[in-house]
Amino acid sequence: MAIVEVSDLRKDYGDKRAVDDVSFDVEEGEIFGILGPNGAGKTTTVECVEGLRRPDGGSVRVAGYDPAVDRHSVTRILGAQLQESELQPKITVREALELYAACYPDPADWRALTERLELTEKLSTRFAKLSGGQKQRLSIALALVGRPRIVVLDELTTGLDPRARRDTWGLIKDVRDSGVTVLLVTHFMEEAQRLCDRIALIDKGRITALDTPSGLIGRTANGTAISFTPSAPLETQLLADLPSVASVTHQDGRIVVNGTDETVHAVLSLLAGRGINAHQLRVTEATLDDAYLNLTGPDA
Repeated sequence: MAIVEVSDLRKDYGDKRAVDDVSFDVEEGEIFGILGPNGAGKTTTVECVEGLRRPDGGSVRVAGYDPAVDRHSVTRILGAQLQESELQPKITVREALELYAACYPDPADWRALTERLELTEKLSTRFAKLSGGQKQRLSIALALVGRPRIVVLDELTTGLDPRARRDTWGLIKDVRDSGVTVLLVTHFMEEAQRLCDRIALIDKGRITALDTPSGLIGRTANGTAISFTPSAPLETQLLADLPSVASVTHQDGRIVVNGTDETVHAVLSLLAGRGINAHQLRVTEATLDDAYLNLTGPDA
């Protein structure tokens, strides 16, 4: 069942159209990713979902409510971590959580949230003294303190080091496992591939693809590459004639064959039949990076 419904969404800033007829549904209980380059319209789209911006066309519904009209109802079921948000430098973690909890009639137990997000030992620490990862965990806690049914996380891991980013990924999975739907905005391919159940790829204000990560990867023309150095001369045409081969190239004495999983088996069978060994054999699967480059424009 869809908890977020976006239909033909349009948003203009003067003469610039930032969001152009964007449509998607977010199913309850999933991590739904919005992926795209900077300036693609990702943040504007979710700000319309959050009720922070009023659309110039189309419609948005969150659990049946219009965020632009029923703001009070939406804020009771939606939590948000904004792309750019800061707290007062001297406010402590405890004070921030108590302040946000006071805004809701039935807030979550913020003490349990701090335990779950490993912030208990930082309750007396001022916001300015927190590390980047600790600030992000606090952002998640503040977004969850109102017991939301859906939480919007906008580029949550930008600026984090690799370890802090991976720790945050684990927290996002925990949030979803607790029953909260997650709308995740990111421009990190690996993040989207690891976390999201489905992804809407936005480029220049429009959705260019909407699918599961594996579905998007499957659209990549050259899904699998097999590269090797043959132990004996091998005619390129023999490889080009094999099933599902998209291309055959030579790179520094190595042969690179692009195709599918079927191609890998065909290449290995051909080599075995001719008594040729494949030295330094490598098989590389396509990633979301490949799908992104394949599905977006050259300037993305």
